[in-house]
Amino acid sequence: DQVGAEHLAVYAEAGLRFFKLGEQAVIDLDAFTLEGSKRQGHRRVISLGARDGLTAEILSPREAEAEMATLRAVSDAWLTSRNAREKGFSLGAFEPTWVASCRVAVVRQEGEIVAFVSLMETDLGEEAAIDLMRHLPDVPTKTMEFLFLRLCEMLKDEGAKRFDLAMAPLSGLTDRQGAPGWQKLAHALYEHGAAGYSFKGLRRFKQGLKPDWRPRYLAVGPGTAPAAALIAAARLINRPAPG
Repeated sequence: DQVGAEHLAVYAEAGLRFFKLGEQAVIDLDAFTLEGSKRQGHRRVISLGARDGLTAEILSPREAEAEMATLRAVSDAWLTSRNAREKGFSLGAFEPTWVASCRVAVVRQEGEIVAFVSLMETDLGEEAAIDLMRHLPDVPTKTMEFLFLRLCEMLKDEGAKRFDLAMAPLSGLTDRQGAPGWQKLAHALYEHGAAGYSFKGLRRFKQGLKPDWRPRYLAVGPGTAPAAALIAAARLINRPAPG
């Protein structure tokens, strides 16, 4: 199982062992602001996006369902541009029924949807998390950063407290001398990624939004070899989506 540091003691009492699987990025929306010198770069992203004709909005599940053909086209174009297939486990996959059950944040350029992020939200609306991120190959360079910054503003205005940017798989592991073999393997997977996906690039993108980073661990039974657990996790990430 994938667990946070706050629950390790509970799982340890059950006899499980832990191996770092990556880092989770979370933005404290109460503290989020675009004001001040440290946020000058973010204000520039918003300004450049507006110059390029970008606008952001959050679609209701019903509105997302009505736009499903367009969302599918954006997703397919994104996969084709990377010669990639859908992933699983810690990476979202395009499944129309699931996408239509959530709100979806989109970027439009001249009225057309060019990028989107599907959201998972608590019933009280205090926390939101991203699931699936997709964009057309030829969007302006800072389109996704524009979307996330605007999304932080919109969610905060709605009263949300936390915005979970999800996990950067295999982030925070090292291949330094003396590190165990399984950790060096994890670092190599992080550096080189999976087909069509850059784990390192994903972490770099999220870091640009200045989140808090929280370690995430793989909890396994006492007889499981670390490398075997890591390989199993990589296979889950790389598995084809159902259907």
